Amino acid sequence: MATTFSHLGICVSDLERSMRFYCEGLGFVAAESHTVGQEFGPLMELDAVALHSQFVRRDALSIELLSFGSPHPVGEGVRRPMNQLGLTHLSIRVDDVAAVAATLEALGGTVVTDTRTTFDLPGASLDFVYCTDPDGVRIELMHLPE
Repeated sequence: MATTFSHLGICVSDLERSMRFYCEGLGFVAAESHTVGQEFGPLMELDAVALHSQFVRRDALSIELLSFGSPHPVGEGVRRPMNQLGLTHLSIRVDDVAAVAATLEALGGTVVTDTRTTFDLPGASLDFVYCTDPDGVRIELMHLPE
């Protein structure tokens, strides 16, 4: 049986802010959008579903940003511990970790400065830092030599 990755979904509290974060900050491009109603309620295991679904794409990665009007989003909106079961983070390769981190912070994200890690190897330098999107999704920025 053949399988193909489709997309990753992220529930967001402010779609415009998240669009700026992912598009302006991480280089995603807006793609298709949909208005979703109760017809998807059973699939989502929710009652009275009303949401806007906005896809963004970069390279081979598609993210569906889900902006719920009903029921309202729930949760704390803070980054999860790395050892908590389930999805831990998104990882994005960048040319300049510090510059992208500063841009993400200006777009409503948070840079977790204590996570900045650099390894100097013979002929190469590896650079990493964790950030979060405006709703607490952990994003790893990493610079690795080609």
